[in-house]
Amino acid sequence: MDASYAGRTYPPTAPYAVGREHLREFAAAVGATHPAHHDVAAARSLGHRDVVATPTFAVVIAQRAEAQLIEDPGAGIDFSRVVHADERFTHHRPIYAGDELVTVLHVDAVVERAGLAMVTTRCEIADAAGAPVATVTSTLAVRGEGL
Repeated sequence: MDASYAGRTYPPTAPYAVGREHLREFAAAVGATHPAHHDVAAARSLGHRDVVATPTFAVVIAQRAEAQLIEDPGAGIDFSRVVHADERFTHHRPIYAGDELVTVLHVDAVVERAGLAMVTTRCEIADAAGAPVATVTSTLAVRGEGL
């Protein structure tokens, strides 16, 4: 991994349209059974405008943005040598079905030790009006050739 990528910011992603079925399928995959993740009426009865995402759904959107770094040939990342080390979420508001979300990827740090690069990225997810929705901070461990 090229350590000079620390501090780099990538352009905003194309809008991601959050669909009800995406939210329902993700909720089912992670075992989230609360009706607000599956049923519009149940979500609205709780004050939500539509089906609401589980807290970890933001990773789906963040990974689309992180692909910019992974696919950047200059970064020098062999994805087969990547292990996900950490993920943190800060929600500014819930993610709802019908949202159009844009993400800006920041490479906050690249620390190399003993052939292992620890890459910390931050995905700032915003709605169509530019209002913050979520921040996803990830750390990827990229193993060097001999590891």
